Amino acid sequence: MVNNTAMVLDRINSPRDLDSLSRSDIDALAAEIREQLVSACSKNGGHLGPNLGVVELTLALHRTFDAPKDKIVWDVSHQVYVHKMLTGRAKRIGSIRKGGGLSGFAMRSESAYDVFGAGHASTSISAALGMAQARDLLGGEEKVVAIIGDGALTGGLAYEAINNAGHLKSNFIVVLNDNEMSIAPNVGAMDRYLGTLRSKPLFNAARETLKDVLAHVPFGGAARKALSTAEEAGMRFVSSEPKTAVIFEEMGFRYVGPIDGHDYDTLCNVLADAAKIQGPVLLHVRTVKGKGFEPAELDKRTFHGVGPFELENGKIEFKSSARATFSEAFADAVTVAADKDRRVIAITAAMPDGTQLKRYAKKHPERYFDVGIAEAHAVCFAAGAATAGMKPVVAIYSTFLQRAYDQVVHDVVIQDLPVVFCMDRAGVAGDDGPTHMGLYDIAYLRTLPNMTIMAPRIEAEVAPMLQHALTLGSPAAIRYPRGNSAGNHLETPEPLVHGRAEVLRRGRGVALLALGNTCDVALDAYDLVDEASTKPTVVNMRFVRPLDEALLFELAQTHRKFITLEEHALAGGFGSAVAEFASDRGLDVTIERIGVPHILIQHDKQPAQRASFGLSGENLAARVKTASVEQASEARRA
Repeated sequence: MVNNTAMVLDRINSPRDLDSLSRSDIDALAAEIREQLVSACSKNGGHLGPNLGVVELTLALHRTFDAPKDKIVWDVSHQVYVHKMLTGRAKRIGSIRKGGGLSGFAMRSESAYDVFGAGHASTSISAALGMAQARDLLGGEEKVVAIIGDGALTGGLAYEAINNAGHLKSNFIVVLNDNEMSIAPNVGAMDRYLGTLRSKPLFNAARETLKDVLAHVPFGGAARKALSTAEEAGMRFVSSEPKTAVIFEEMGFRYVGPIDGHDYDTLCNVLADAAKIQGPVLLHVRTVKGKGFEPAELDKRTFHGVGPFELENGKIEFKSSARATFSEAFADAVTVAADKDRRVIAITAAMPDGTQLKRYAKKHPERYFDVGIAEAHAVCFAAGAATAGMKPVVAIYSTFLQRAYDQVVHDVVIQDLPVVFCMDRAGVAGDDGPTHMGLYDIAYLRTLPNMTIMAPRIEAEVAPMLQHALTLGSPAAIRYPRGNSAGNHLETPEPLVHGRAEVLRRGRGVALLALGNTCDVALDAYDLVDEASTKPTVVNMRFVRPLDEALLFELAQTHRKFITLEEHALAGGFGSAVAEFASDRGLDVTIERIGVPHILIQHDKQPAQRASFGLSGENLAARVKTASVEQASEARRA
C-alpha cells in the first residue's frame, strides 16, 4: 500500500522542484512513484510495465532539462504517467484513464509540458526534428529530446526522420529506450541488431579512449586523417561485425551507449554531456519493463497494458464470459479458414495479443506474419502476397489502418487484389481516448472502388463474413468493436448473402437501420416501445458497400422515416451512404442519423462514450415515439 506520510512526491509540483532534492530523496521519490503507479493501475488498469521501466529515465530527463522550455517528446506516449506526476499532475494520477481524469497519453490540451500528443508509434523523432528546425529558424536556444522505444524502431517513419536528421545535422537528442519489447516481443532485423549493441558495453569506452589518444597526437593533417581511419577501425574492432555499433553514426548521429536506464547518476551525466554535442545524438538506454513490481517484470506482455489487478500479488481480475469477444471470434474464424485453405495467411503489425492472432499463430506458424509496428508495410506485403495467389488477412485496429491508407488505395484497391482487412476496435475505444478511436474507417474506405465493407452485429456473424470476404476475389473490410456485443439479442443470424441486409423485427412508420453492434441498441429500443402500432422495423444492414438498395426501396414505400445507427463519425459514414442513396434515387423518406458528431470522443468507459452521442436504447426509443407522434399528427392534418 502507498504510504502518504511525508512523501517526497508531495513536494514535487513542477520539475524544478527536483533541483532541491538530495540524492537519497531521489531514490525515495523513485520508489514512491512506482508505488503510486502500481496503486493507480491496480484500480484503473493502464500501461503499467512501460511506466515502471522509465522512472529513473524520466527523473533524469526532468532534472537535466528545463521543461517545458526544453522540449521532451514521447513516442507513443503510453509511458508518460511518470512525466505527468513530475509536472504538477501527481495528485490526479488516481484518475488516469477515467472519464474526466488524466489521459493515458500525452495531450497538448492537458498540460504545457505535453509538447506533442501521441498514441501511435514512431512519431517522436520526426516531431522533435521539426521542433529543432523551428528553434534554429527562430533563433531559440531550447534543447529538444525525443524518447523512442526499440519496438517503435520497426516503424518506417522513425527511419525517415533519422535519415532527414542526419542530413539536416540539427542539434537534438534521441533517447532509444530499449527494453526488448513493444507489446509482444519485438521482431525483425533491427531487434537482432540492437541485441548486438546490447552485448557490446565497452564500445563507447573503447572509442573514447582512442579518440583521446588521437587528440594528443602531434601530427599533421595527412597523418591525422590516417589515424582517423584508425579510429573507425578501432570502433569496428570492438565487434566481429563490420558495421556493428556504427549504423546510427553512419546515418549522421553520434551514438552513445548502451547505458543502464536505471542508473540515475549516469543518466544525468550522459544527458548533460549529450546536450553539449553538436548535431544529432542517439543515446541507447537499456531499461527493464515492469521494473520494481515483480508480477510486471515476470509477465511483461500482460502488464504492458493491463486491466485492474490485486495490488498485493498482481493477480488480474479477469471478467469471465461464456461468449467469445469479437476479436476471439475473428481468431477462431481465420484459423478455421486456414485449416481449409493453405492459401490463407494472417498478418499483424505488432498486435498479436490485441487482435488475438496469437491463437492462429500456434496453429499455423508458417502462415503467420508479425511485421512489427509497420502498418504500411503490412498492407503492401499483403498486396504482394495476393498477386502470387495467396489470400491475405490483415488483422489490424481501425485506428492503425489509417497509417497505411496510401497502401490500401494504391497497392490493394487500384490493383483490385483480394486482401481482407479485419478491423478490430472499430468504434469507440474506451479508456485509450481519441488516438485509438476507430471512428473514421467507413469514411476512408467506402469511397474506394471494388471495396466491400461489412460489419457483424454479433460475434457469430464474424466467421460467415470472413468466409464470404475470402471468396470475393477483391478487397474487403470487416469492422467490429472492442469487446463483446451486449448479449441481449443473440438469435442465430440468417445466412449471409452478398449485399443483403437482415430484417430483425417488422414494424411500421420508422425503420431503424443499424450497422454492426448498434443492432443491440435498435433491438433494445424496439423492446422499450410499448405500443405495437408504433414499434419500429429493425434492420441489421450488414453491408455498407454494397448497400441493400432493394430493401431500402421497399422500406421507403411503407415507412416515413429512416434512423441510421453507427459507431462511427457521421461525416462520410454509413448514415451518409444511406442519405446519399435516398437523395440520388428520390426516395420520399426523412432520414435521421445517429453517430459521432464533429467532436473528439475522450477517454471513458464505452457505454458512457456511446451514450454521449445518443447511442442508447432509451434515447432511441424516445426518438421513435416522437417520430410516431409527429407522423400521426401529420396524418390527421392530411
